[in-house]
Amino acid sequence: MKVILLQDVKSLGKKGDVVDVNDGYARNFVLPKKLGVEANGKNMNDLKLQKANTEKIAKEQLEAAQAFAKEMESDEVIVSIKAGEGGRTFGSVSTKEIAEAYKKQCGKEIDKKKIQLPEAIKNFGVYEVAVKLHPKVTGTLKVKVTELK
Repeated sequence: MKVILLQDVKSLGKKGDVVDVNDGYARNFVLPKKLGVEANGKNMNDLKLQKANTEKIAKEQLEAAQAFAKEMESDEVIVSIKAGEGGRTFGSVSTKEIAEAYKKQCGKEIDKKKIQLPEAIKNFGVYEVAVKLHPKVTGTLKVKVTELK
């Protein structure tokens, strides 16, 4: 019997897969536990529509991330930190501080977990920081670190 999986099943496959299983296994395990439905014409059509909708949403999210990455490249964030003698800094600039400064100065939000710092920013100057907006899109943000007065 052909079955469309509604959830990931360890020994069968992933959600949305059409798999061929024994009739008894389907009637006694897969169907009663709502792990899958029989692959008839209506259910196959529903699956096709659902996959098309998922692809459309994924494409829209990718386009939105690409547009946001282009906007972000023109933005510059200024972060001020304390300095001691000889121009040395106290501590470093965190992703949380960068995200808060971006929200304040540019009015747009970035998740601090998506900001990727290769190493801690412990000196004054201008840095280019990578921001992973989407699995396929990474934008760059200019961060200018200045002395707090």
